[in-house]
Order: sequence, then structure tokens, then C-alpha cells
Amino acid sequence: MREISLTLFEAFKAILSVPPTCGAPPLINSAPPPIIRVYALTVSRRLANMPLLPILATNPQEIYALDLRQVVALCGNGRLTDGSECSQELRAFFKDAPSEHLFRYIETCLDEGFDKSGQVLQDIVNELGRRLDFDVQNGNYSGRQNSIGFDGIWSAPDARALVVEVKTTDTYRINLDTVASYRMRLIDAGQLDRTSSILIVVGRQDTGDLEAQIRGSRHAWDIRLISADSLIKLVKIKEDAEESTVARIRELLVPFEYTRIDRIIELAFTAVTEIGEAIEKEEAPVADEPSNESVLSATRSTQERTPKEVIEALRQKIIAALSAREGVPLIKKSRALYWSTDIERVVRVACTISKHYDKSDSYWYAYHTDWDKLLSGAQKGYYVLGCSDIGAGYAIPLSWIQNKLQELYTSDDGGTNPYWHIHLVRKGAELVLRGDRSGRDYPISEFAVSLGN
Repeated sequence: MREISLTLFEAFKAILSVPPTCGAPPLINSAPPPIIRVYALTVSRRLANMPLLPILATNPQEIYALDLRQVVALCGNGRLTDGSECSQELRAFFKDAPSEHLFRYIETCLDEGFDKSGQVLQDIVNELGRRLDFDVQNGNYSGRQNSIGFDGIWSAPDARALVVEVKTTDTYRINLDTVASYRMRLIDAGQLDRTSSILIVVGRQDTGDLEAQIRGSRHAWDIRLISADSLIKLVKIKEDAEESTVARIRELLVPFEYTRIDRIIELAFTAVTEIGEAIEKEEAPVADEPSNESVLSATRSTQERTPKEVIEALRQKIIAALSAREGVPLIKKSRALYWSTDIERVVRVACTISKHYDKSDSYWYAYHTDWDKLLSGAQKGYYVLGCSDIGAGYAIPLSWIQNKLQELYTSDDGGTNPYWHIHLVRKGAELVLRGDRSGRDYPISEFAVSLGN
């Protein structure tokens, strides 16, 4: 049955993409209605008894092209209830999805409200909490007797825990006493301590009525309010900046006295600074014949940077190919860092891109100590080098690159951002990593990632 069903799946795909014969009208338009596409996927999937995620692993673009409602329909039996297979599979799907798709799904929940859109929004908001490196416990969709009705609990070692409440709109007044009671019951049950607070996430930007309600209540010092759009912006900042920004972002989500706004200004300044520093991390200072630290550092001011759009396009292509090769979804942790979605983050990647330097026919990169620390905690760590002019990528195993570090030059930026200089040169028909201290060359062709060019 499975083989027959998979054949049917391919047949549906062929029908949907078949070009019309000369002069004859097409059976289906070149862009078939979404309902037909989701029907094809749903029928083939259920006949084959395949869960959604394996289909996602082999045909991600087919799944991500679907409307959010269609994705929900493909999960389990399509009925989103507490503890259902549909719920488990949908949450696993969101966990594996790139952040940009989560942002789009939030817009669908808010702009095109549909049956269970509130529950779907709750799951996506909780996933955004994970993207901010919180440990997240999903709550129930609806209240049940003898259960505590929170939508989510977000916790982190360096942050106060948050009891999260998700609302699509503030049109209706929220019973703040009820929300506060969830927190107190969790404290009484030993699941939270009294430093915890409440975060209400509202779908719409216009939250004036709810703000006034919170300010006038006795719970004002225990509650913070944020729109879904602003939460998305925090995730974007986090994914474009460096690790130290994450803790500051989390501070903004807990109540604090802000007559003095230094903490907010500090976050804004740090985020802008670190995004700039993250861009600089893409390439080490370049010298045609690096002989010492001073020569390497002196070239920083004159170095030309690879355009951001070129870097990001190639990086996303390499990460997608590496994810398919390893058989695990890889999501963005910060600008150049990615990791798998399992609890242990068994696969971790630092992916950096260089332009081609014509004068020396070479590519230059940096390998940072914080990257090395993150990769060292994985079962599989890869330092991935992209070459922007030829659209190539090389996934170098962590142990291989670590064994070559003593042969490389280093810089430390005054002790704040130490890194090794990675130098690729062309030797005949292949690229080699050059140990500039030792003069040895190491071919890297075995680490090439197939990008399907």
C-alpha cells in the first residue's frame, strides 16, 4: 500500500505541473488552486500513512508553499485539540520551520482568521519564545477542570520565568485576576518562583485599551504587554546579532521601572553595534602575504565587504542543502550560527561567506572562539565556508578544522573578539586550506556540499 500511495503522490504532482498540449486548454492552470494541491498532498499522505514531517524533509517547498490552513489540515486528522496527533505534529512542524515562515503564518492568523486560528497563533508565539532561546512549555488550547490555564511558560537560566497569555485582539477585556491566578497556582505548585511575571502577547498593534486596563490594575507590576509584530522584531534582532544581545532582549519582556530608560537605550545601541560586528565576522582582515598579527590587523580598515544580500542568499542555499544531507532541519540561532531542532542540538553549524580576492586568487574567513565553543557542544559540528563568486560551499567537520588551528594566524581585537584567519587558495583545479604558519596546504574538495547548481 505504501509504494502504491507514494506513486499516487508523485502522480498528483505530475498532474499539477503538466504543461498543456499545443492548442489545447490545460486541465489545470499553471498555478493550480491551493485546495487542489492540498487535496493531492492530503490524499497521498493518508493513503501512505506518512506523517507530515517526512514529507517536509523530502519536499519542503511543497509544504511551505501551502496556506497555513492547509498545513493544519495535513497534521494528524486535521482536528486541532489538546493532546491530539494534529497538535503534536503541528507543533513539531513549527519547531522545524524557518523563522520567516513563522512570521508569515502569524500574519495569516491575524489577517485571515479561520477556525482554530487562535490556537494556531498560540503555538507559533510559543515557538517564537524558543527562537529567543527560552525553554518553552506549551499550555492547553482550552481550559480544563483541575488544570492551570496558561498558554505557555517561558524560562531561561539567566532570566525570570514568564507565564504567557496569547490574545488575537484586545477588543474584549481580559480578566487579569484570572491570568494572575495562573501564575500564583504555578508558584504554589512549585513550578515557578515569585520572581516570575506575566507576558501578554496581543495580535494587533492597537493595544491602548488593554494597556490602560493593566496600568489601572493591582497586577501592573507583574505584567508586560507586547504585540505579535514587536515580538517578531525581537526575534529578527536576535537572529541578526550576537549572543550577548539575547539576555538583554529577554530583560525587556519582564516588568521593570522605566522612568529612566537607560536599559532600553542600551539594548538598542547594543543591538545595532552587534549587528555591525556580526557582519564584520564574515571575513577576516586580508593580506596577500600575512606574516604577523600587525599586518593582518592593519588591513581591516581598507577591506571591502561582500554585499549582505549575496552573503545571505548563498548562506541560505548552503544551509538548506546541508540540512537535506544531514536529514535534520537547521534553524537560525544568530547571524551565522544554525542548529538542529532537537533538545540536544546534536547538529550545529557556523556558516560564513567570503568573496573572491582576485589579486591573490583566494578567499578569507574568520573562525571565532565563540563559534568553536558552540560547535564543540554538538555531536556533529560543521564550520561551513561559502565562496560567493562560484556559489560553492564546504562543510568542514569540527575535528578537522580544530586540528589545523595551530597552523593559522590569529587576531584578538584587543581581547574582545579573538579568531583564527582561514585562508583558502586555488591550487590547480581545487581549493585548499592553507596553513599560513606552516606553509602546508590541505585539500577541502571532500567537504563540498552539493547545491544542485
